Amino acid sequence: MSAIELSIVMPCLNEAATIAHCVAKARGYLARAGVVGEIIVADNGSDDGSRKLAAQAGARVVAIAERGYGAALRGGIAAARGRFVIMGDADASYDFEHLDGFVARLREGFDLVMGNRFQGGIRSGAMPLLHRYLGNPVLSFIGRLFFRVRIGDFHCGLRGFSRDAILRLNLTTPGMEFASEMVVKAALARLRITEVPTTLSPDGRDRPPHLRTWRDGWRHLRFLLTFSPRWLFLYPGMTLFVVGVGLQALLAHGAVRLGNIGLDIHTMLYAAAMSVMGVQMIWFAIFAKVFGARAGLLPDDARFEWVIRTLTLERGVAIGLVLLLGGIALSAGAVHTWASTHYGALDPRDVMRVTIPSVTMMLLGMEFILASFFLGMLRFETADGRFREKSGALPQYPLQPDSPPEAP
Repeated sequence: MSAIELSIVMPCLNEAATIAHCVAKARGYLARAGVVGEIIVADNGSDDGSRKLAAQAGARVVAIAERGYGAALRGGIAAARGRFVIMGDADASYDFEHLDGFVARLREGFDLVMGNRFQGGIRSGAMPLLHRYLGNPVLSFIGRLFFRVRIGDFHCGLRGFSRDAILRLNLTTPGMEFASEMVVKAALARLRITEVPTTLSPDGRDRPPHLRTWRDGWRHLRFLLTFSPRWLFLYPGMTLFVVGVGLQALLAHGAVRLGNIGLDIHTMLYAAAMSVMGVQMIWFAIFAKVFGARAGLLPDDARFEWVIRTLTLERGVAIGLVLLLGGIALSAGAVHTWASTHYGALDPRDVMRVTIPSVTMMLLGMEFILASFFLGMLRFETADGRFREKSGALPQYPLQPDSPPEAP
């Protein structure tokens, strides 16, 4: 018996109206293309006879106890025996008779082949307008921006991949965000990714879809942000810090007018808050990157390793002490000015230009000291029942590429 080349996996939850049709289409493709394959229906607890209909149509039915779109697919992929897997929804919205482009790209050596519905065509009524013109384009743009992967349709449900490569990614999400997790982790692992046009037709269900627009859209966005500390923490933090420090420097010697807008000590106070929040976010970016690398969720990055090796506990504490003592010195100067008036009333517009930067420096100093100790804790690992500090190099990603991508 020839080795199975292709497994076609369909997640299923109460798809009695369409499952037999989808299986028949997939069987037709395998016969026409001469591909040695199998059809797997990953049933997620159907109670409408879907399992029996799928088996009668010629599919191998695998029962998946854990509920959710991602859970069903993970179970189906694990049960697959083919070298390649093509996954697609069992609602008749995708045409399983025309999978030639996916198989051709997989045979060329691509690890993940995405369908692109915007290139292949979205038939009338197949996709809600909110998804077509807002949700999908926005989330796909964010995915391309964060992870630098040239994919035009991040959430197409029809896609093919090398089974072994995808299993090594250790995909874990149970819900609809599984679609994003696969692309994100494949991009971070530097797998070869491409896309082919595919069409989307109105589904043949006689019930509402499982997809919930706002809930599942948020879960996709949350996943994209979680796997990109740069965009979630680092870039916003750097922006807040630069703007905050710049405004404080601008207002250090007096009020400033920008057209009809007057900026004074009130703006300076908000700028100080921006500076503190910015540094906090930068530290969170560092913490998230270290934790993500230790957990095998984020890839290794040479530049970030250099930052970690350079920012030792002692250096971080030293920077914090300099800032803390500088703030105390400025505060002492403010107290001296107050003493010269025999502790009487002072003009707040003058004294606040000193006290605001001094408090900011003291807060930042304590942040550096405490964050440096916490970073030191994150850089410890358990070995033989003891804790020892890591040398500075971060753990390797499970699919370490020859040329690691820029850290997210």
